[in-house]
Amino acid sequence: MTPRRALALLIVSFAACCRAQGADWPNWRGPGLDGVAAGSGYPTAWSADRNVAWRVPLPGAGASTPAVWGDRVVLTLAIDGEDTVLCLDRAGRELWRRALGAERAGKHAKATGSNPSPVTDGKHVWVYFKSGELAALDLADGRVAWRVNLQERFGEDTLWWDLGTSPVLTADAVVVAVMHSGPSYLAAFGRTDGELRWKHDRDLGAPEEAAQSYSTPLVLPGEDRFGEPAEVIVVLGADHVTAHDAADGRELWRVGGLNPGGERFFRSIASPVAAGGLIIAPYARGSTLTAVRRGGSGDVTATHVAWRRSDLGADVPTPAVLDGQVVVCTDGGGIECLEAATGTTLWKEQLPKNRHAYSASPVIAEGRVFATREDGETAIVALPAAGTGAAVVGTGMLDEMTVATPVCVDGRIFLRSRDALWCIAAE
Repeated sequence: MTPRRALALLIVSFAACCRAQGADWPNWRGPGLDGVAAGSGYPTAWSADRNVAWRVPLPGAGASTPAVWGDRVVLTLAIDGEDTVLCLDRAGRELWRRALGAERAGKHAKATGSNPSPVTDGKHVWVYFKSGELAALDLADGRVAWRVNLQERFGEDTLWWDLGTSPVLTADAVVVAVMHSGPSYLAAFGRTDGELRWKHDRDLGAPEEAAQSYSTPLVLPGEDRFGEPAEVIVVLGADHVTAHDAADGRELWRVGGLNPGGERFFRSIASPVAAGGLIIAPYARGSTLTAVRRGGSGDVTATHVAWRRSDLGADVPTPAVLDGQVVVCTDGGGIECLEAATGTTLWKEQLPKNRHAYSASPVIAEGRVFATREDGETAIVALPAAGTGAAVVGTGMLDEMTVATPVCVDGRIFLRSRDALWCIAAE
C-alpha cells in the first residue's frame, strides 16, 4: 500500500469514528446508510392516544425525513413561503429555526419544496431545497456557515416533478447529485467553507424522463480488493449505476442495461444500497432489482452484474440491508427478503391491500421491519427465526399523510407527517 493510500484510509477511518453512533440518525437512511437502527424497546402498536410521547404541529409543509443527533431533531419545511430549517429537542421543544429564502413549492400532491432530507455530523447540518438552495448551519444554534444556490450557479432545475435527492457527506465535502434533462452533474462543496471542491458531469444518454432521477447517492469506504480509492460515491439514475472517486468526482466504473428497451419514462426514485461487495439498484418504476459487483474500471456491464430480478422491485422505497439480507418494501406493501449474494427470496409477506401506497423506506429495528404507508399506518413485521415465517406483529396509526421514513433512535420512533412531528414511545 502506498503512503498516499494509507494516509487517505486513515483520514476516512478517523471520519468514520466521528460519525453517528447507534443513538443518532444523521441522514434519512440511518448511521449505517442501510435503514438499520440500533436500540431496543420500540413499541409495536400506537395510535393518536396511545404510546405517543408528544406531537408537535408543524408551521408549514415538508416531506423530508428528520435527522437526529444527541438531543437535536432537525427537519426542513416551508414557513410563510420561505425555505426553513427547524430544530427541536427530543422533548419536542423548539430550539431554533432559520429561514433561507423564498421556497419553490412542490407540484405533486404528496411532495413539497422541502423533500430532500438534512444530513449532520453533530457539528453542522446541511440542507437542500427544490429552490436550489444548499446551506450549512451550526447544529447548536442554527447560524448559517455558508450557502449557495445550485440553480443560480449551474443552471435551472428541469425535473418534471419535485426535487428528491438528499445531500450526502464524504470525508471533507457535502455532495449533491443533480440528474435531470441536462446537463446532469455531481458537485462537492467543502463541508465547513462551502468552496467548490469539484464538479463532475454525468450525462449518460438516457431518453427523455429516464434521464431524470430523484435518488440519493451512496458514500462508501473504498476497498483494496476492488481496487477502489479511499472513498467511493455510488449514484443510481439515467439508466446506469456509476461509481465515482470522492476525492475528485471522476467516474471509476459504470453498469448500464437497466433500461434495455429504451423506455422514455423510467425516471428513478428509490436509491441504491450496499450489501457487502454488492450494490443493490431498484429500477424500472419498481419492476426490477439489479445487484452490481463493486470494482473494475470503465463500462463493466458485461462482467459485474451479479444477478437481476425482473419480478420484484420498488419504485419509491429504498431497500434495507441487514446481515447479508436485503429487505424490499414494494409500493403496494409487499415485504420480501432476499439473500444478497444470490437474489433468492428467503421469505415474503403481503401487507393488507389499501388504496394508499408506501413511499417511506423500510427500517429494521430490534428484529422487526417498520413499513409506513402514506395514510400514516405503520406495519411492524417480525423477522422470522429459522424454520418460521414472517408475521405482522403490530400496527401503528397516525391517520395523517406520511411519506417520510421512520427514524428509530433509543427506543423512540420519530414520525414526520405532513402536519406534525410525532415521537412514539412505549408508555
